[in-house]
Amino acid sequence: FWDCLLDADLAANSASWQWVAGTGADAAPYFRIFNPVTQGQKFDSQGDYVKRHCPELSKLPEKYIHNPWDAPQNILDYAKVKLGSNYPRPLVDLKASRQRALDALADAKQLAEQANA
Repeated sequence: FWDCLLDADLAANSASWQWVAGTGADAAPYFRIFNPVTQGQKFDSQGDYVKRHCPELSKLPEKYIHNPWDAPQNILDYAKVKLGSNYPRPLVDLKASRQRALDALADAKQLAEQANA
């Protein structure tokens, strides 16, 4: 893969996209599943980045700025957020996709164990 990258850089690759993909140099004892909502809540808790780059969400309270689809209708109305109109509905159910990834990993581990037995 390294040979195919036009911008191959050991530090950038190992500490960035490889970490996110769970293929980095660190030996994580668990399967890492990236969750953009959790990352936003953790690293942009007041929603400054979201407010700057998604101004249509700027009037939402911090509690819902990273997950407007969870906001009650009266809060969406106040913030003038119309899901599916001026802001998209979620494309992925994060809980369900996380479970699918964990199930796929478990299946892959089981197949590997059977192949090595």
